[in-house]
Formats: sequence, C-alpha cells, structure tokens
Amino acid sequence: MESALTARDRVGVQDFVLLENHTSEAAFIENLRKRFKENLIYTYIGSVLVSVNPYKDLEIYTKNHMERYRGVNFYEVSPHIYAVSDNSYRSMRTERKDQCILISGESGAGKTEASKKILQYYAVTCPASDQVETVKDRLLQSNPVLEAFGNAKTLRNDNSSRFGKYMDIQFDFKGAPVGGHILNYLLEKSRVVHQNHGERNFHIFYQLIEGGEEDLLRRLGLERNPQQYQYLVKGNCPKVSSINDRSDWKVVRKALSVIGFNEDEVEDLLNIIASVLHLGNIQYGGEDSGNAYITTDTQIKYLARLLGVDGLVLKDALTHKKIIAKGEELKSPLNLEQAASARDALSKAVYGRTFTWLVNKINASLAYKTYKNASVIGLLDIYGFEVFQHNSFEQFCINYCNEKLQQLFIELTLKSEQDEYEAEGITWEPVQYFNNKIICDLVEEKFKGIISILDEECLRPGDASDITFLEKLENTVGGHAHLTTHKLADGKTRKVMGREEFRLLHYAGEVNYNVNGVLSCTHSLCVVHPQVMCMSENRILTQCFDRAELKDSKRPETAATQFKTSLAKLMEILMSKEPSYVRCIKPNDAKQAGRFDEVLIRHQVKYLGLMENLRVRRAGFAYRRHYETFLQRYKSLCPETWPSWQGKLADGVSTLVKHLGYKPEEYKLGRSKIFIRFPKTLFATEDALETRKHSLGERERESPVVVQAWWRGILACRRAQRKRQAANTIRRFIKGFIYRHNERCPENEYFLDYVRYSFLMKLRRNLPKSVLDKSWPTPPTALIEASEQLRKLYMQNMVWGYCKRINPEWKHQLEQKMVASEIFRNKKDNYPQSVPKLFMAHCLCDTPSIFPTVSPLVDCNTKSLKIYETLFTPQYAVPVTKYDRKGYKARPRQLLLTSNCAVIVEEAKLKQRIDYATLKGISVSSLSDGVFVLHVLTEDKKQKGDVVLQSDHIIETLTKVAICADKVNSININQGSITFMVGQGKEGIIDFTSGSELLVAKAKNGHLSVTAPRLNSR
Repeated sequence: MESALTARDRVGVQDFVLLENHTSEAAFIENLRKRFKENLIYTYIGSVLVSVNPYKDLEIYTKNHMERYRGVNFYEVSPHIYAVSDNSYRSMRTERKDQCILISGESGAGKTEASKKILQYYAVTCPASDQVETVKDRLLQSNPVLEAFGNAKTLRNDNSSRFGKYMDIQFDFKGAPVGGHILNYLLEKSRVVHQNHGERNFHIFYQLIEGGEEDLLRRLGLERNPQQYQYLVKGNCPKVSSINDRSDWKVVRKALSVIGFNEDEVEDLLNIIASVLHLGNIQYGGEDSGNAYITTDTQIKYLARLLGVDGLVLKDALTHKKIIAKGEELKSPLNLEQAASARDALSKAVYGRTFTWLVNKINASLAYKTYKNASVIGLLDIYGFEVFQHNSFEQFCINYCNEKLQQLFIELTLKSEQDEYEAEGITWEPVQYFNNKIICDLVEEKFKGIISILDEECLRPGDASDITFLEKLENTVGGHAHLTTHKLADGKTRKVMGREEFRLLHYAGEVNYNVNGVLSCTHSLCVVHPQVMCMSENRILTQCFDRAELKDSKRPETAATQFKTSLAKLMEILMSKEPSYVRCIKPNDAKQAGRFDEVLIRHQVKYLGLMENLRVRRAGFAYRRHYETFLQRYKSLCPETWPSWQGKLADGVSTLVKHLGYKPEEYKLGRSKIFIRFPKTLFATEDALETRKHSLGERERESPVVVQAWWRGILACRRAQRKRQAANTIRRFIKGFIYRHNERCPENEYFLDYVRYSFLMKLRRNLPKSVLDKSWPTPPTALIEASEQLRKLYMQNMVWGYCKRINPEWKHQLEQKMVASEIFRNKKDNYPQSVPKLFMAHCLCDTPSIFPTVSPLVDCNTKSLKIYETLFTPQYAVPVTKYDRKGYKARPRQLLLTSNCAVIVEEAKLKQRIDYATLKGISVSSLSDGVFVLHVLTEDKKQKGDVVLQSDHIIETLTKVAICADKVNSININQGSITFMVGQGKEGIIDFTSGSELLVAKAKNGHLSVTAPRLNSR
C-alpha cells in the first residue's frame, strides 16, 4: 500500500486514515473522486472497505486477481473486495473464530454484486472435492433464485434487493466450504400488490410470463403479456432494456434443479406464483347494500385448481370476514374497499410465506450435518440508511436496522482498537463519539419505545387509527430530544413537516416519517380466513400455513415486533463473530459510468456514517505496521540499517526513526508494531524513500556493467569447459568402439563400461513382470554369463516371492491342478478347457440338503454311525450319471468322496460304497466325453462289478478321486475302447468314436457306444 503513496496527488490515498485533513468532508469526497476517475473503486477506512459502483465491467475480478490476493497480508496489496474476503478467511482459519462481512449501502450501490464477488472468491480459492463442488454450486446458484423471488426493478436500481439477507458459509477443518444457511429480513411484500411509476414487481412474475413454455402457461392459465395482470401494470414498466427475462428464466430453472428442487416442488411453486397473478385480476362489484361480490368467476376456478382449495370457500372468504363475539362465530360481508384489501392481504401473505419457505428449502439443500464443528463466515447484505420525500413504515424499519448496525460498528471498532493497543502495550486514550444508544432505546424500549406504542395501538380495542398512534407517540415520548412532531415542533420546523409526520434525529441526520398506513403495514393478521389456506392441497402452502394456527387463540405478533425480534437475533449473531465492513456508494442516479454526483455522494457519506467511522479510526494513530515490514521498506534511509540489520527488529526500527528525526509525540513503539500518529510523518518518510531510490540508482548505474562483464566471463568459461568435456567423451567412445573385441585395456574400458551400463539400465526397464514371462534382453558378448546368472537369480527371487504371497487355499488349488496336468496333459481332449477353471469343493447345486437327509436311513448302531459320519463329512461331491451293467440304462446319481471311500447316492439313498482299498484303477477315454469306469476287485463280494459313470466335470472329478484314493498312477487313458467287469467272470465293452456331438447309447453289438467331438488335436 505504501508504494501507492508517491502517486497520491493523482489517485488519492488508498486509506482515508492517511488523509491529512481527516475531519473535512470535502477532502474525503475529493479523495473518492480522484480514485473514481482512475477506475480505483475501492478505498479503505482502516479495515473498512468503501466501494463505489462503477456501472461498468472492470477487469479486476479475474482468476489471476484472485490468486494475487490469496494468502497476502491485508495492507500489502491495493484495496479490493478480495482482500476483505481473504482476510476474513485467513482469520477464520488461523484464529479459529467465526467471521462476518457486513455489506451496506443504498439501492443500486452494488451490495448484491459485492456479495456475489465474495462467494465467487471462496468458490475458486478454497480447497475442493466432489462434495465441496456440489456445495459451491448450490451456494452460487442460490443467488439467481433469491434474486428472482426477492429482487425487483426500482427507480434507483434494475436489480434491487427488496429484502435483507444474512448468509452463513460453513467451512470444514480443511477450509473447504461444506454448507450454508440463509436468514431473510423484511421482504417488501407491499410490492406484490403495488409498484410506483417506473418500477416493477418481483422478477419471477415477468420471467415466468416471458420464458415459460406454452404448455406451462396454458396449464397455469396465463398469457404471454404482463399488461393483462393488475399486479404488473401499476408501475407501467413491463420491459427493461438491461434485463432479459427469458434468459433469466432459464438460469432460474437450472438453479432450482442444482439446489435440489424436484419437479413436483417446482410445479407447486409455479402454481403459487401464477395464483398471485390471478388474485390480482379478481374484480369486485357492489350490491345496492354496499356489499362486495366477485365478478370474475374464471379467476376463482384457476385459483381453486392452482391453490388446491375449494372455490366456493375461497370466494366466500374474499367477500366476508369472520367475527367471534362471545364465543360465537359470525359472518360479516365486506364492502368494496375491504374486499380489495382482503384480496391484497391474501396475495401478500401467500407470496411472503412462500418466499420464507423458499429460503428454508435452500437452507435444507445447503445444510452441513456436523454444523457444530464448522467454522463460519457470515455475509450480511442489508439495505442502507434511506431518506426519501415520503418515508413510510418500511423506511422506519430499515433506518432502525441501520441504527443498530452503526451502534454495533462503533462498539466493535473501538473494542478492536482498544484490544490492539493493549496487545502492543500502548496506553489507550478514550475516544469521544456520538453514542446512538439513545436513539435505539427510543425505538425499541419496552412499554415506552415507538415499537411498543405501535403494538399497543394495533392491539387495543376500539377505533385505533394512524392519527391516534401519532397522538399517543406525542403523549408518551413527546419530550424526547431526538423526536418531534408537527404539533410539538417550533414554527420554522412546522413549515417543512406534515401534520401526519413525526421526525427522528438519527445518527446520520433527520428523517420525517409519515404515519399514513403504518397500522395496516405493521398489522400481521390476514383478513382472509386462515382456514382457507390451511386446507390447501398445494404441498408448499400446507407447510406455509400450519393448521396449528387455527387452534392458536393467541394473537400473532405485529410485523414491527417480529422485525425487532429478528433484528435482536441478528445482532447476537454478529456480536459472536469478528466483523469486516463493506460500505457501498452509488455515484449517480442515472446509472452512468464515469459520472460522479457530488451531492448524491455527500448524502451517502453522511448516511453511511463514514466520517464518524474515520474520526473514530483516526482518534489514535493513523498508521501501524509490523516492525519487519516497516524496516524492510525504509531501511535504506539509515546507514546503520542499510543494507541489512542484524539485531532485534525493535532496535532496528528505533534506530531508523531516530535517524529520520521522528519526534516522540509522532510515534510509539509497541511489542511488535510501530504506531505513527500523523499521516504527514509517513508521507515525509515515503518522499525521502523516493529520493533515496534515485540516489541509489545513480550510484549503482555503473555497477551493473561490471557485474555483467564478470558474469559473461564466467558463462564463457563454463561453455568452453563443457565443450572440452564433450570432445574428450566422443574421442574415448570412438577409440573404445575400435578396440571393443580386445581384452579390457585403457583404450576400450570406457566403451565397455558404457555398454555394460546401458545393458543393465535396459534390463532394469524391461525386467519380466511375472514368473510366466520368459522374456529377457539380449546381452552383449562380454556379459552373456553374467546375464544368465542374473536371469536365474531374478527368476528364483520372483518364484520365491510368488510362493511367499500365496495363501493356503490357492496353494491347494495349484496342487490339484498339478495332479490334473500330470494325468491328463496331452492325453485327453478336453483337458485344455479345464485349465482356467478353478476346482470346486463340490459341484452340486444344493449340497446342504443332501447330507442331513441321509441320517434317517442310518440305524443307530456302530456300523450305521460310521456310515453316517462318512456321508456327513464329504471332501467332494458331484452329480454323475450311472449306467447299469445290463442294458446301460442311464440313472442320475451323486458321487461323494470321503477320506476312505467313494459313495454313490440317489436322493439321499445310499446305493453303493466303494472303499479305496478295493479300487483297482480308473479308465477313461482320450476324447472329450465324461465317461469313466471305476474298476473294483472281483474278490470283494460286496461289489457286483465295475462302475460306469459319466460326469460333466470329468477332469476335476477324476483328479479329486485320484487324490482322495491315492490312485494318481492308476488312471488309464484309452484310445479306442474300455473293457470292464459286469459281474462274476463277465465282461462289458465301451466303444469310443469321434463325432460331431456327444452321444451315449447301447449299440447293436451289445456294447456301450460313446461318440464325442474332437476338441483338441494332440
């Protein structure tokens, strides 16, 4: 920042605290003008940022600018909204204390844009993840939705926020934005039913009409012409050149989707928006008796469908009111004026509550589950102090809010200053300032404050009116120094005050408030029966109008009390956080770039309290910096500190200021900072630095020539040395290549070493990746033997590593595969197809159901128990087909292998048991069929003969049998036929032939014929 002081005559000072004549409003505005002409729209008052709306795009919001301000000390770079954003973020991260940024100013001063820039800065610069990106998108997309429903075109601003907004951005421990929460204040509901000339209703109405699809408008009963709707024609401004409602509609629809609105919610929401337009088109006629009746039944039909209510009930509610007298409910007809008020009250209530629901819905989509552990930065985008020709209840609430914020600002600014002085060990000097607590008390004090008087007048029985409220105000607080009325004022004041006005002397000046309509504005009761809306079938309205309201006999709070309560909660939130401030200024009413309206800006400077802010900040020391920063910048001004200071920083700064001739009253040295009281002292130091830079430049003008010559010589020496080394290397390489076939000698040792090194590097890059990879780089002649040794060692190491990593199950699998390979490799056609398939523990679809059902077949004797144990703990099970010895009839069976025998079972019935000891061998063909024969000893009387079986898993089954029976060497693979024993002394023959498909049948010669396709030629 100090570097800009040299150009202060042209562009002003970057911090108003450095203004020499800081009490002059003219000097303040002139500094603003200088900076505005140079497109420097940001200026500080200490840590407060003053922003002037340029009304044009400036190239100061790019990603490069964001990076420039990221992680940089607040005063090291020029003033910017990014500097405030980054300072708050770093304070939150380092001090672990919640922050808030308060943005205030008139409509059109750029408050909404400022909050957008802050959100964009955090979206770009904070850490990100998929979840964080979703939250960032929702935070950013909440803006167009809230602008559509809460912003409108006014005389001062084409996109004016008609509500106050406080947004909490929640960050996790990594500093990433993970959630958010929005509070809204004082939506201008009166805009729904009335707009001043040249103004518009809320944007969403025009966006729906201009951008909505034809089918959507037809369903909602709307026409693509805003002039058809009474609530949109009063301002006589349906089109605005700077607003594209059609494209904005697309943005809003996309934003609703990103935030998490489903199609049903969007449909219900648009139904409500359309219903407000239809309500405005309800027309009344008057009977002879003066009672009102509805003349537009078409609108009632649309409303009944869109709001999900009974049309007759709604029609009755818009023309009658209910009165409860002595516990009895009576109906009273409304006249034309009352009926129109009832219609407008319903419109405002529906829109206002829907807006609150919309904010709550956005909050739900931004909610962070572990909110208690999150750090928070709050953004307060709130209306500034307003003074119009005609100031109503809404201006009263807005200015009351600004009084509270000014009170908070002064308290926190003074506290911050006092804390810094105490931390640095500097005596705090009390600051005289205007304490506006007296005005806040006048507005909010219980029983005697203006709001209490207004509430009392609203709720008392009898004929209360705006005039009776004014009279009560005069009787209760008429003697207050900051309030006067036409009745209580002197003759001079009465000339500029109306009889229906009262005047408040705010911190920013005097404001006259008109009481006309103040009771109806603050009265929060809806004329239309609440039963109508509570019975709505619209899913949003059922949440907006709670049925519990029907049972609650307590009268609701007035709008003034609700605002006072919500404002008190906001003050609590802000008091719990470290604040930063952005004061926005509008340079002209015409929204023209480059135009600086001094009268308008003086008005805003006054009502924003900027001069008071500056006076408080300048009450002590105008400038303060850390010792290291100050010494680093100005050390060249003192011979003892130049070119470097080796001692303590505080001693270096003390030596420097003594050399510069600072007087004791001009500065103070704290524990880590120097405090300079007067800007002129700093300016003199900065001017001395500029002079010193010129003298240093002249003295050192010759030095670069000497340094350049010396450096060029060094570079030339280095280049010559590199060339010599390169020539020697090439020479040695060529000589080595010539003598490469000789024994190792000085002439070829460099070349041979290079060849060996190259081979080893190539080998390192191309080592085999698995034990099955047999590739190996071809070695040079001199390394053939070494290469072979390396290959063996490497393969042994890979095999050892592979074996070490193998688990018991996989080891068992490999052992079985090795047995299968030993038996069937190159001998049986379907062996290759079995190699990639893992062997299973069993191949039955539902084996658990087989084993338990065997138990009822076994008697409870020792022999039967042994059989049961044998069956109940099988090692392998597979479905097979058994061929009878006579006739070769196929029968489905299950083959179970246990530790000592093979068992053939049919549906839990034990059909045959073959002990491994009686198993002579196993025969199988070389074709792809699954037929095999279990040969048993003929001496065993229990066996009737050999067993002929067929399995779909022939390789796996026979491998399991061979392992369990220890018959690996007893499996015979036959080429043509297999002979087997049918019974005592009788033989049977199985003939195997190749064919196109598998076929097993009895042949005419009495043999069993098996035809199998040839899968693999051996």
